[in-house]
Amino acid sequence: MIIDTILGLFSSDMGIDLGTANTLILVKDKGIIINEPSVVAVENTKFGKQKILAVGHEAKDMVGKTPGDIQAIRPMKDGVIADFDMTERMIRYFIEKAHKRKSFISPRIIISVPYGLTQVERKAVRDSALMAGAREVLLIEEPMAAAIGAGLPVEEPKGSLIVDIGGGTTEIGVISLGGLVIGKSVKTAGDKFNTSIVNYVKEKYNLLIGERTGEDIKIKIGTAVQLPKELVINIKGRDQIGGLLNKIELTSEDIREAMREPLKEIADALKSVLEMMPPDIASDIVENGIVMTGGGALIRGIDKYLSDIVKLPVYVADDPLLAVAKGTAKALEKINKLRQMSNE
Repeated sequence: MIIDTILGLFSSDMGIDLGTANTLILVKDKGIIINEPSVVAVENTKFGKQKILAVGHEAKDMVGKTPGDIQAIRPMKDGVIADFDMTERMIRYFIEKAHKRKSFISPRIIISVPYGLTQVERKAVRDSALMAGAREVLLIEEPMAAAIGAGLPVEEPKGSLIVDIGGGTTEIGVISLGGLVIGKSVKTAGDKFNTSIVNYVKEKYNLLIGERTGEDIKIKIGTAVQLPKELVINIKGRDQIGGLLNKIELTSEDIREAMREPLKEIADALKSVLEMMPPDIASDIVENGIVMTGGGALIRGIDKYLSDIVKLPVYVADDPLLAVAKGTAKALEKINKLRQMSNE
């Protein structure tokens, strides 16, 4: 304990929101210092090794635009590690960037993870951070981190319901007295919205567009409900029949139709959680409503869409994109309690 305290004077405890789409790192008493895409660009050398060319924003700019010997890799998929080596190298890069130097005292790290990860998946996350230079790694489930970051009264004897729509998963949690009463994780989230848009444009307009364009369309005109005035965007792509470049006009009505199925999957997951709700906690949710976080919460009208389906008030948290990261940072203040609760 004394050694741990001394080390703490020279290192900075970190909270990491290791997301499928973005990685955020917070350092104790400094706030968010890393907020970058979870992407690594590598060059395949003639000796079969992969040389890292860029990480984060610079690597994302290469997605879909790289020559044959360069790959833009997303090492996280559906909230879990798809490429262990690249995840470890990405975390190491971000830790070194956070410390602004390559030589540092190994920090203690708390990482948010999707609800219901297997022990093998949880071990992979822990091992990747340890290999990247952490001296201790603790995990916190994303619904809990999101609720803490959104400012919900998680320690009180009253129920709170959080819906966090990230890049790879949607996390739903019912929280009371500092613990998860009910948790659910579904692999329908931002990436699936993007893919649905890409497929819709291909099937309806015979136009081939990339995932980045699909994401851009979602951000600019995506909506879950009908708008008083529909939004419009012009997009360019390759005509899959003639093979030539073409330009078309899309409306927010198009994108609402494109996202209809993934929106329904999230609504169904929320309904299934509500059906499992203990009666006493249910009364709290009826009174206080449901809080949304994550990038998906920024889709126009998604709060109204879910509210109309479940017949409960739904609110979008302040800074929904940062809720999980902020909750992970607040958990740093109670790292000893989290260590006691961990059975890993």
